[in-house]
Amino acid sequence: MQDARELTRFRDLTLAEFVDRLASPEPIPGGGSAAALAASLAAALVTMVASLSIGREKYMPHADNLQASASAGRRLAHRFLELAEEDALVYGHYAATLKLPRDTAEQREARSLQLASAARRATEVPLEMVRACLEVAATAERLAGRSNVNAASDLSAASLLADAAAKAAGANVLVNLPATHDPEWSGDVTRTVMELLDAIEDIGRMTRETVGGRESRPPMQPAAGEAPQVMG
Repeated sequence: MQDARELTRFRDLTLAEFVDRLASPEPIPGGGSAAALAASLAAALVTMVASLSIGREKYMPHADNLQASASAGRRLAHRFLELAEEDALVYGHYAATLKLPRDTAEQREARSLQLASAARRATEVPLEMVRACLEVAATAERLAGRSNVNAASDLSAASLLADAAAKAAGANVLVNLPATHDPEWSGDVTRTVMELLDAIEDIGRMTRETVGGRESRPPMQPAAGEAPQVMG
C-alpha cells in the first residue's frame, strides 16, 4: 500500500484523478475524504449564491449577511479540503498501527495504547467535519429568501450535500469510537454527533422549504450587543 502522505494532496488532483483514486483498491482516500469533498462543494455553492447577490440593488438590505456568508463559504470550502487530507492521514496512521507487532505482552500493551490514541484521532477529524457541516447548513439557511432567487436551488443543493456529508462523517465517528476504549468520552461524542446531525437535518429542511416557497425574508437582525446596521 502506498504511504498515506503520497495520497493526501487531493487539491492538486483533477476531479477525474480524485475519482479514479477513490475507486481504486487502495483504502485511501475513502469515505471520510469523499464526505469532506462533498461538504467543500456545499460550502462553495453557498459562496456562489452570496456572490451572485452582492452588489445587486434588490439585495442591498442583506449586504452584511451576503458578505459574511461569502466569506464563511470560502473559509469552509478550504477547510474541508484540509480535512479530506487529514482524514486520509489519520486513517493511514491507524491502519499502520494495526500492523504493529504483538508477539509479546509488552508489544501487545504498547500496540493497544497506540491503537486507542490513533482511533481517537481518527474520530476527532470526522467529528470536526460534522461540526463544520452545521456551519455550512446554517449559512445556507441564512441566505434562503435573502439572496438571488435565480440561484435559490443551489442553496437546496448545498443543504443536501452538507447533510449527506455530515451523515457520512458521523458514521465514521461512530464506527471508530469502540477502538478508543474510552466509554465515557465515546458516550459524550455519540450524543454530540446525534445532536449535530439532527440540527443539520432540521436546518436543511428549513432551507429547502424557504426555497420551495419562494419566500422573501426580511434582513437578519443584529446579534445581541451588535450595533444595528444604518442604511444610508
